[in-house]
Amino acid sequence: MDAEIPGTKPANTKPANTNLAEAKLADLVRNAAERGRRLALAYPSGARRDDFPFAVLAAFDADVRGQVERDRRIEDERDRVLIAAVNFAEAPPEDEPEAVEPARRALIAAIDYLEQAVLRFGIVNRAGARLGYGEAGQRVGSRG
Repeated sequence: MDAEIPGTKPANTKPANTNLAEAKLADLVRNAAERGRRLALAYPSGARRDDFPFAVLAAFDADVRGQVERDRRIEDERDRVLIAAVNFAEAPPEDEPEAVEPARRALIAAIDYLEQAVLRFGIVNRAGARLGYGEAGQRVGSRG
């Protein structure tokens, strides 16, 4: 029989509150946001004008969106990214170069807000839990 040391837990127990720990999905959120920012910085190379808005969100939609519970705040931020990406893609670089950088900054800010919304409000759903991205009901980002 092993003696227990006061103040320690046996090695095979879970933390008392897994909602305080960051879900593995948080790394996918950060990677998806980074891919979107890289596309915004590289545009117009790498994507056609009509495909660009969806290319910015492709990693988020493929890796993150189906793994978190639906939340109006996250969906609103996703819509903001889509709108900012359309505005940026439609900014006329030849005619008005001074319109391009503010549109690019607005898109990058929208991507940042989407990332933060998922980290703050996102909750891992059962599909995400099955894939090993956290426990169902666990917050994506850590609190505290």
